[in-house]
Amino acid sequence: MSGAMSAAEPASLFSALGDSTRLGLVRRLSDGRERSIAQLGDGLPMSRQAVTKHLSVLHGAGLVHRRRSGREVQYALRRDAIEAACHWLDEVSAQWDGTLARLKALVEEGDHQGPLP
Repeated sequence: MSGAMSAAEPASLFSALGDSTRLGLVRRLSDGRERSIAQLGDGLPMSRQAVTKHLSVLHGAGLVHRRRSGREVQYALRRDAIEAACHWLDEVSAQWDGTLARLKALVEEGDHQGPLP
């Protein structure tokens, strides 16, 4: 996932991030280090199976990648996915800024022409 995102990608990505547990897992991975399911679940009030399900959603959305290391699976955050999401938000923000600027110009132009008949 790099560059521009298709319409389905941000929906999948933001849907995956729409859960507080998954946001917490992303935060735990945000330092760039790989972690096992046991490490990621440490201190969470849920089973390893529940942590695994949340990680599967994040993996399906392209937010994390996993690597088998012996008997454990290591997870790491995909920074390119986060950067693509930020880029997408920047594009949407720029579109809104442009729309609001055009609206402001129309309103100001109307102020100079006086009230409408």
